Amino acid sequence: MNRRDTVLVLFALGAAPLTAFAQAQSIVRRIGFLTPRSHPSPPDRDAFSDAFVHGMRALGYIERKNLVIEWRYGDEKYQRLPELAAELARMNVEVIVAYGTAAVQAAQGATKTIPIVIAAAVDPVGSRLVASLPRPGGNTTGLSAIAADLSPKHLEFLKAIVPKLTRVAVLINPANSSHTAVEKNVEGAGKGLGIEVISVSAPTPNELGNAFASAVRQRAGAIVVAGDALFSGQGKLLADASVKNRMPTIGIYQDHVTAGGLMSYGQNIADFHHQSAAFVDKILKGAKPEDLPVEQPTKIELHINGKTAKALGLTIPQSLLQRADEVIR
Repeated sequence: MNRRDTVLVLFALGAAPLTAFAQAQSIVRRIGFLTPRSHPSPPDRDAFSDAFVHGMRALGYIERKNLVIEWRYGDEKYQRLPELAAELARMNVEVIVAYGTAAVQAAQGATKTIPIVIAAAVDPVGSRLVASLPRPGGNTTGLSAIAADLSPKHLEFLKAIVPKLTRVAVLINPANSSHTAVEKNVEGAGKGLGIEVISVSAPTPNELGNAFASAVRQRAGAIVVAGDALFSGQGKLLADASVKNRMPTIGIYQDHVTAGGLMSYGQNIADFHHQSAAFVDKILKGAKPEDLPVEQPTKIELHINGKTAKALGLTIPQSLLQRADEVIR
């Protein structure tokens, strides 16, 4: 072999890894994103969707470059989710990211083979979305939102602000199968505090006003808002209903407090969406959902809106203010 041939061989050997790298970088990944929340006005996204996009970008996936996200919004109608999930399955996306119990159930009904990542869902084991947290099984894994387990603290904080509280309503969505566990946990926590618990329901945002009116008629002194993808996008509506009916509320969504709600105690769901990108990345690199344990939050935060407390004629104890991660004044 002469010198020229040797140089050509060495060049080819050196170029091979570079070519493979370039090809890998040019692969466009296509994933689906299913949520019951309202479709934002282009080019905007809601905070949860935006957090997911930032999570993917941090891992090297850039929309319109090497990533296509097929967005499917239910526009607050759970009944649309099966149709939207089936549409994503027909497109044969590589992964479906689903927010909320109903969205995950719809995705599971549409496909048994396409991996599904839970962006956040309450009690995925109790709702039978996964077999267990450490060994989810099937084609689904992701992040478990803690809501039912926070019920004792939700009532404890309400009782601290409303000392004479004897009856609390828990706001549920009858279409959310996880809310049975939420109701039971709130009822159990209420017994220890001498608080009677009733349930009011709202299957659509339009019925939230009726749910508050029902709580007032039944002489509830406060409302616990169950974790639900439909409720998560209704912070302003819930806050307005709270002030209008002079009904203190607490739930898991921090942005509800920013919108004017009284209190929240829970994980940051936007952060969950950001973290779900890591599951997508692992799956795109060959991991199987059944081998990826479902993760739970490592940080729970208390947020209080002092302005809303004042509007409701309530005084926040100093002990609660000192414990809060954020107080809006």
